[in-house]
Amino acid sequence: MMMDILMYLFETYIHSDAELQVNQDELEDELLRAGFEQSDIYKALIWLEDLAALQQSEEHAAISVSGAVSTRIYTAQEMDRLDVECRGFLMFLEQVNVLTTETREMVIDRIMGLETDDFELDDLKWIVLMVLFNVPGNENAYTLMEELLYSKEQGILH
Repeated sequence: MMMDILMYLFETYIHSDAELQVNQDELEDELLRAGFEQSDIYKALIWLEDLAALQQSEEHAAISVSGAVSTRIYTAQEMDRLDVECRGFLMFLEQVNVLTTETREMVIDRIMGLETDDFELDDLKWIVLMVLFNVPGNENAYTLMEELLYSKEQGILH
C-alpha cells in the first residue's frame, strides 16, 4: 500500500508538474480522501523525507568511484527484497548509464526503506524514477528511465 501512495504522489505532484508547495496536512487529507490509510500515509511521507535527506547527504559525501569494473554484493536482506530479475535490472541500468554507483545505492536504500514483502520489477522502476528525479544532474538518466518505463508496452523491456 505504501508503494501505491508513493506512485500516486509521484504521478499527481511530480510527474504532472503540479504545484509542489503543498501543505503536509492538506496532502494527508487528500490521501485520506483518496482512500489510503493514515498509517500508510505517514510511512510514505517519512520515506519521501528520507529520500530528500539521502539526496542532501549525497551532495556532501565524497564517494570515490574508480574506473575499474566492480560487482555489487547484496546482503541477505537485500536479496530477500530484490529478486534476481530486479538485481539484473539494476545491473542493466548501470550498464546503460541510467544509474551511477551513487544513484544505485540510493535506489537500494529507498527500496530497503519500504515496508513491504511484495516488491516487484515494476515497483523498482518507479523507485528508480523517484530517485533520479530527486537528484540534481540526472535529467538525462531520468528521461531515459522514463522512456524505458513507458515503452515496456511496446515490448522494449521485459
